[in-house]
Amino acid sequence: MPVREVFGSDLPKRLDGPPVAPLGEPPLLSYVQARSLLEQFRQGKSEAEVSLDLGLSTARVLLRPEGVILPDGQNLDWDCVKQIAESEKVCYRVEQNRPHPIRAMGQHSNWILSLMPTSGAPTLLVNGLPMHRIKDIEPWEDTRRKLRAAGGAQGLVLDTATGLGYTAILAARTAQEVLTVEIEAAVLKIARQNPWSMELFTNPRIRSLLGDSLEVIRKLPDGQFSLILHDPPTFQLAGELYSAEFYRECFRVLRPNGRMFHYVGDPQSKLGAGILRGVTRRLLEAGFRQVIRKPQAFGVLAIK
Repeated sequence: MPVREVFGSDLPKRLDGPPVAPLGEPPLLSYVQARSLLEQFRQGKSEAEVSLDLGLSTARVLLRPEGVILPDGQNLDWDCVKQIAESEKVCYRVEQNRPHPIRAMGQHSNWILSLMPTSGAPTLLVNGLPMHRIKDIEPWEDTRRKLRAAGGAQGLVLDTATGLGYTAILAARTAQEVLTVEIEAAVLKIARQNPWSMELFTNPRIRSLLGDSLEVIRKLPDGQFSLILHDPPTFQLAGELYSAEFYRECFRVLRPNGRMFHYVGDPQSKLGAGILRGVTRRLLEAGFRQVIRKPQAFGVLAIK
């Protein structure tokens, strides 16, 4: 049964938006591009190829003594470029010839949120903590590993924590439909400014809900989902998403032989190892017949 039929009239319309940053959208820059522009200007170049959508494509800009002239006619002076170059934890959109950090304060949680650049896709920074692995890996590949650890995505899929939408996007490329839930509206506001997230708002197989995952899952009928992808914030930020009650609800809405991939963090760290033991115990107590460690994806796979 498609997710829209499961929820009926309670399911909101898909959040709409463009698949990639179209012409006319503000250019986006991070320290990666800013440092490249500064270096090329020091080398005496008058033109440069640079990404204005955080690595998805490149565009030609002009390098002048007064600053960088962008394709949309904006002039970003070198002091602004240096400001971006010195900021490693936030991406910027350029509007009215000035850089503006892609940052927000959570409305539900009072979390400090920002779009953080990496060597590949950006990650979401929540109270100073990145929501993807970024050491020796970039967020897009981190997400791919989670999907591989889950055995791929088919049928109806529940994504319990939307974030920037990478999990829902990759799952929807093979699944029948993905229902993804995000508790914090400000997170979706940031995602809308991230070109890597645009498919979250355009893929008709993705249904996005704003709400508490535990409250949402309580309203779902039994045995509807083939796969649950559970990549919650850290235990310190969202302990309820590691609770026995939540796991029992996940077990209930899964089909027989359904799977639940649960990200838990680095199993080699003292904190991660402790969380892994508690998660495994509570999943088994909730009814899952098997919990398999997936260390390459920093998680476990629970089988109903």
